[in-house]
Amino acid sequence: MKLRFLGGVGTVTGSRYLLSDDRHRVLVDCGMYQGVKTLRRRNWAPFQVDPRTISTVILTHAHIDHTGYLPALVKHGFRGSIYCTRATHELCKVLLPDAGFLQEEDARYAHRKKFSKHENPEPLFTEKDAYEALKYFESRHYHEPFEPIPGFSVTFTPAGHILGSACVHVTHTDHDRTVVFSGDVGRQDDLVMRPPEPIDHADVLVCESTYGDRRHADTDPEQALTDIISQTAGRGGVVLIPAFAVGRAQMLLYLVHKLMAEGRIPKLPVYLNSPMAIRATEIFCRHHREHRLSQTQCELIDENTRFVRSVEESIELTGRTFPSVIISASGMASGGRVLHHLKTLLPNPRNSIVFAGFQAPGTRGDAMVNGAEAVKIHGEYWPVKAQIHNLDSLSAHGDYEEILTWLEQGLLKPERVYVTHGEMVAADVMRKHIRERLGWTSEVPELFEEVDI
Repeated sequence: MKLRFLGGVGTVTGSRYLLSDDRHRVLVDCGMYQGVKTLRRRNWAPFQVDPRTISTVILTHAHIDHTGYLPALVKHGFRGSIYCTRATHELCKVLLPDAGFLQEEDARYAHRKKFSKHENPEPLFTEKDAYEALKYFESRHYHEPFEPIPGFSVTFTPAGHILGSACVHVTHTDHDRTVVFSGDVGRQDDLVMRPPEPIDHADVLVCESTYGDRRHADTDPEQALTDIISQTAGRGGVVLIPAFAVGRAQMLLYLVHKLMAEGRIPKLPVYLNSPMAIRATEIFCRHHREHRLSQTQCELIDENTRFVRSVEESIELTGRTFPSVIISASGMASGGRVLHHLKTLLPNPRNSIVFAGFQAPGTRGDAMVNGAEAVKIHGEYWPVKAQIHNLDSLSAHGDYEEILTWLEQGLLKPERVYVTHGEMVAADVMRKHIRERLGWTSEVPELFEEVDI
C-alpha cells in the first residue's frame, strides 16, 4: 500500500491524501486551496491523478479546505462513492452548493468589473456541479466499520473540531495495516464541542499541525468578548465578527447570548448574516447530542438571533450603524456578505472587528490582524480605522500542546507520523514536538511525495 500527499502540505489548506494498492485508489479529503493567490491557482491545475481512476473518497469533515474540490472532481470524471459521517453529509449539502454559487458570482463580478485577465472568466465549478457531486455521498455512524471497496475497511471516530468531524481509520485488510488521518483536531476544553476521542492503534498516523508552533493565548475568551462588546457599544459602535459558517458561528452565537443572559454585556440586537451559517446552525441544533449544548441552549440561540436571509435584508442591515453584534461569513474575510459589512464598518474607529480563529497567510483576516492600514475589497482599498481584535483562544483547532495531550491519551505507538496541514514552520516544529515528547519517528512530507505504508 502506498500513500501520496496530493495537498495539505506546507499549508493549512487543500487537504488531499491518496492511498492505493494494486487495484484501488482511495482519496482521503478533497479540499480546495484557499488563501494567497499562488495557492488558489492550484485549484485550476489538473488533478494529479485521473479522477476516473479513484475508487472512493473518504472525508474527515465538511470544511471547504477538506471538501471543496469534490464538485470539480466529479465534473472531471470521478464516479465512486463519497463517505462521511451523517452530520458532515448534512453540512456538505449546504457548503458545496454555496461554494459553487460563490464561484459563479465571483466569475460574473470579475467579468463585470473587468479585473480578470480572462475575457470570460469561468467558475471552477457551478452550483449545479455541486448538486451533482452530492449524489455520490453516503453517510456512516461513528465507530461503525464499513468496506467502501474490497480490501479496505474504514471507521470514523470523533475529532472534536466541528460537528461531524472525524479521524479516519483506514485498514488494508489483506496486509493488516492501518493508517489514521487526524483531520482537524479539536480542543480539549472547547466551549461547544466535546474533546477528540483518543486513538488506540495506527501503524501510520497523518497528523495536522495548524498550531504546531504555537499555544493558544491564555486569556479568558468570555471576558475578552465581554470587554470588546461593552466598550464598542459604549462608544456607539458595531461589533462585526467574521466567522466560519460551520462551528465558530454557532459557538459565538451561544457565547454572546450567554453573556447577555448573565448581564455581562448590554442587550443588543444580534444578527447572523449568512444563509449558509443559518442553515448550519439549524443542523447544529438538530444534532445537539453530538456536542455540549443542550436542546434548551440551542433554543436560546434560535429565539434570540435575528437571521438575515435575503439579499434585501442584508443590504438594509449593512446600512445600519446603531450598536449591535453582527456575525457573518467568511471567517477569514475571504468572501461572502461579511465583505459588505467591512466596507461600511472599517473606516469608523467606533466599530470593532473580531476574528475568532486561524487566519491563513494571504487572507484579508491575516492582513488585518497583522496591522494592515488598508485592505482591498471588490477592487478598491478601504482604510482600517476600526478596532481589530484576534481571539485565537476561540479557535476550533487544538494547539500543539492539546494535540500532544490527545495523542498521549490513547495507546498509540505508530511506526511513523507524517505531519501535514500546517504552514512550513508550524509543521516542522510539530514534527520536533512529536519526536521529542513521544519518541515517535515523524517527518514532514513534500507535496506529491509518495511513501510505502
